[in-house]
Amino acid sequence: MPLPDLIGYLAASLTTLSFVPQAWHTFTTRDVRGISLGMYSAFTGGVALWLVYGLLLGAWPVVVANAITLALASAILVMKLRFR
Repeated sequence: MPLPDLIGYLAASLTTLSFVPQAWHTFTTRDVRGISLGMYSAFTGGVALWLVYGLLLGAWPVVVANAITLALASAILVMKLRFR
């Protein structure tokens, strides 16, 4: 694997995995009081755009990381709307 791809996958893994504890906490507690609706809305929209960008470039580390993060962020955003 070329070094730029390796670095991309490593960066994608770290940033995506860092998001998992917040998602897990939100799923298990249903506590969304500390989550900003505006921030999560903007974040989820940004992640969706990064996913499209990665697809357009064929940058698979960007695509994989943002597809996973988009799923997690969207789930948290839905819970924020549902359980507030």
